[in-house]
Amino acid sequence: MAPHDLPHDPAGIPDGAGTTGFDIDLAAHEMLRRVQILDALGPDWDPVEVMRGEEEAYDLLYSGLDAEQQRVYEDLVAAGVLPRREGGGSAAA
Repeated sequence: MAPHDLPHDPAGIPDGAGTTGFDIDLAAHEMLRRVQILDALGPDWDPVEVMRGEEEAYDLLYSGLDAEQQRVYEDLVAAGVLPRREGGGSAAA
């Protein structure tokens, strides 16, 4: 059987055309990446405080909405684009 007669895989490489398979284990690289991220964040990084700050920012973002903004917010919540905020997402003046 000539090479051009061999069945092809989706990548266009003929089966049995002398290709060799290999595996790459990225677990060690992933662990190194995570260690480097935590090192860059530093010892004072507090994920709970960061989440608290983000919640406060969202509360501020969705507070004081006028009637049109509130309608758009409700439409986005109904469409599943935004999660409903505690307190119903209503304006907290």
